[in-house]
Amino acid sequence: MNQPRLKEFYHKSVTAELKKQFSFKNVHQIPRLTKIVVNIGLGEAKENIKVLDIATEELAAITGQKPLICRAKKSLSNFKIRQGMPIGIKVTLRSAMMYEFLDRLINVAIPRIRDFRGIESSSFDGKGNFNLGLAEQYIFPEINVEKTDKARGMNVTIVTTAEKDDHAKVLLESFGMPFKKGLINNK
Repeated sequence: MNQPRLKEFYHKSVTAELKKQFSFKNVHQIPRLTKIVVNIGLGEAKENIKVLDIATEELAAITGQKPLICRAKKSLSNFKIRQGMPIGIKVTLRSAMMYEFLDRLINVAIPRIRDFRGIESSSFDGKGNFNLGLAEQYIFPEINVEKTDKARGMNVTIVTTAEKDDHAKVLLESFGMPFKKGLINNK
C-alpha cells in the first residue's frame, strides 16, 4: 500500500518548516497528528432504531472504517434514555486512514460547504486539539443524497501532539486547513 499523500507531505516539508519556525531542538517536539475521531449523536435512535443503521452505513462510507456504537452509560428520565440505549456512533482513525480522511476533508468536503468563509480558529481546546462541527454529511461525495433520510451533523476531533494551540494551528494550516484570518485565543 502506498503512503498517503498528506503523510508524505508532512514528512518531506512540514516537519522541516515547523522545526525552523518554532526553533525546536528535537524532532520529537515537532507537532504531529495522533488521531481523528468522527462522531455522530443519534438522539432520535430511541424512537426509530433504523436511524442507527442508516447513520452507521453513511459514517462507514465517509471514513472507510466500521463505526462503534456508543451506548448510554446511565438512565436519564428527562431525555427518555435508559442505560444501554444506543445514542451515537463514532470512528477513531489513526495512521494511513487518518491522513486519507484529513486529505478528503480539507480538499473535497470543506470546499463543498455552502456559504463557506473559513473555519473559526476558536475551536482549539488549549492543549493543541481541534474540534470541527459539520452541519450535514452531504458535503462528502461518498454520500448518496437519494438514499439518506435526513441531514445529520457530525463532530470531527483532530488530536495532535502540539502543546500549544498556535503550534497546532500552524500544523493544520500547513496541511491546507482553511482557517479565517486572525489570532487564536491561547487558553
